Parts: sequence; C-alpha cells; structure tokens
Amino acid sequence: MSVKIELLNPSLNKKDFSCGAAMLDNYLHTQASQDVKRKLCVVFAMFEDTTIKGYYTLSNASIPADLMPEAIKKKMPGSYKALPVTLLGRLAIDVKFKGQGLGGILLIDAIKRSFSVAGESLGSIGVVVDPLDEGAVAFYKKFGFILLPDSGKMFLPMADVALLWL
Repeated sequence: MSVKIELLNPSLNKKDFSCGAAMLDNYLHTQASQDVKRKLCVVFAMFEDTTIKGYYTLSNASIPADLMPEAIKKKMPGSYKALPVTLLGRLAIDVKFKGQGLGGILLIDAIKRSFSVAGESLGSIGVVVDPLDEGAVAFYKKFGFILLPDSGKMFLPMADVALLWL
C-alpha cells in the first residue's frame, strides 16, 4: 500500500502517533478533530493503511506589516497594518518514521496547498511557521524560510514559492 497525504479522518489511528513532543502528540490525540469541526484549521495526515506517519495543520493568519523584511514591506500598500498569511501551525513526524525525509515531503505538500489556495481562493502573501526549537529553525531554513525579527516566527514569501512552481 502507498503513503497518502489527505485530510485527517476518523478511520486513521491517532492514538498510536508519537513524535516525541507531548504538545504535538496531545494535539493530534485530543484536539485536532475538534479544531477541524470548529473550522479553526485543516489537518492533513500522511498515512499508510491507518497508520499516521505525520501530520500538519494550516489556517489563516496575519502578521504585523512591520515584522516583514523591508523588501517585502515596500511592495505592500502602506494602509495595511497586518498582512494575510497562511499559518503552518503544526508539523510532526512519528518517531518510528523519522530520518526518512517525511518532514520535507509534508512541508512541501503544505507549501503547495498554501500556494494553490493563495492563487485561487484566499489572499496570502506567504507561509508562516512558529518553530518549537533550534532544530525546527534549521529545518525550515533549509526550505528557504527566513526569521522575522523579534517574533520567533519564520516566513516564506509566496513570491519565492511561485519561482519554484512556475
């Protein structure tokens, strides 16, 4: 059977997922389905059969315009005090499957979905993440995310994403 990345659904085995970060594990086990029902986010799961290998969440967000790098800020209308972005709120891989490149596959899937929506249905100038630790910062930097000053957040402009898929 092949690995799929689809919306989280009740047939998947959430209870056995463990990425080693209690906050991310507990989210999937107890809160993810409720957040989806409340339309707070969408949750995509990477799975084979019913085994979840990883997951990520996407939602709408905004970032204060003054946090943006000057090169981006100068292209935006001055009347916007906050700019629309897509928040990649959580991304986790089960410890049983770490080291197989699945995190990168999930991240690319999330970026592609974000870009597609931004081009068709919803305004978003980029993808924002809030990395948990220095390992996560290094991971996102490999994919072109930049640190936003004084926020702890990282940002990947849709303009950069467009260069990858045009």
